[in-house]
Amino acid sequence: MTAVEPHPKNLADLYHLAPLEWEQVRGALEGMLTQAPGTGGPDRHTFWLSTVDADGRPHMTAVGAHWVDGRYYFSGSPQSRKIRNMEREPRCSFGVALQGYDVALEGRATRVTDEVRLQQVAQVFAEGGWAPTVADGGFVHDFSAPSAGPPPWFVYEFTPEAAYAVATKEPGGATRWTF
Repeated sequence: MTAVEPHPKNLADLYHLAPLEWEQVRGALEGMLTQAPGTGGPDRHTFWLSTVDADGRPHMTAVGAHWVDGRYYFSGSPQSRKIRNMEREPRCSFGVALQGYDVALEGRATRVTDEVRLQQVAQVFAEGGWAPTVADGGFVHDFSAPSAGPPPWFVYEFTPEAAYAVATKEPGGATRWTF
């Protein structure tokens, strides 16, 4: 799977700032393998996933996620609110504070059911410090987040349709990319 190169729009030209480079923002997204303290953002990074409830209200929750080949992968219990929301409405968004950037991504999430891809994603999660195995159509492990519920945890692939980044370092800048 190859990453799609997006089309940029400078959101900071009012301040005569150059557009941010997608390669640098993507590199920061790709380089995050853990949520350990000191690995990004304000001493660490938390991925925030926003979904849409059946009545149209937003629902936001923290998730563990990894950027692989231009997509985020994350898991969740089929009984969880976020997964029920995505099964009904796959449009969702991610937010994360990285070293040097605050990033928001809008797109769609679909469940991963291909055994080979599940194994590949499990390996990426293992490199990040949580080593699930693949069984019952998802991930299983002795432990997960306290709110995760029992395994199996379904795995989802988030494909971005738009990305926004604000530089948190000099000289600054803000850019939107569409894919």
